[in-house]
Amino acid sequence: MKKWSGISAMVLAAAIIISGCGNLQAASTPASPAENKIFFTAKVTGVVDGDTIKVELEGKEETVRMILVDTPETVHPNKPVQPFGPEASALAKKTLEGKEVKLERDVSQRDRYGRILAYVYVDDQMFNEVLLEKGLARVSVFPPDVKYVDRFREIQKKAQKARLGIWSIEDYASDHGYDDNKAQISSEPQPSRNEEVYYGKCAEVQAAGKAPLHRGDPGYRSGLDRDGDGIACE
Repeated sequence: MKKWSGISAMVLAAAIIISGCGNLQAASTPASPAENKIFFTAKVTGVVDGDTIKVELEGKEETVRMILVDTPETVHPNKPVQPFGPEASALAKKTLEGKEVKLERDVSQRDRYGRILAYVYVDDQMFNEVLLEKGLARVSVFPPDVKYVDRFREIQKKAQKARLGIWSIEDYASDHGYDDNKAQISSEPQPSRNEEVYYGKCAEVQAAGKAPLHRGDPGYRSGLDRDGDGIACE
């Protein structure tokens, strides 16, 4: 009995030592607090384009790429400025720049360029969704980060049906990206049916029962579209 008691004591002591060593090893390589969270806050310091922002996080600047959305290019070194890219960038600046935002991770922490991948919230509203609602972005899927893909596709369908933003140019946006050739054809001068109707201010649009006006509708003009999202007199 004494022999077995001695062996048991030795086994218990060894287990305690091993456990202690494991804890010491984990403590010696602490992870960044943000790396272990699904939600965390950051301050937006700049806007790169419609789907990419700069933030201050834990005392350093990071680039954040929004998950599941793709806006037209404005700063790509090998591509021209694409239609509705400037509008997406302008909306991002107006909505996010200088604000404290909440970032939500999906499965991946960063992309191959080292950018943080996140859903971006401001004032309890997800900005990824706002871009889709206004027709300023398309759904862009890169597994395994697909948490909200079904919801995003439903939002996109509504923008497509209303022909908002990128969806106002036929065959311009697709699952494969943006077709610059379609955009160039669309940008060529064409007779516009908008010239047949003119509204001086939104009160006139509302009085005519035509509000809101979408880009391409009779009477639509940029002067009535304050935020440049393709929808006037909202």
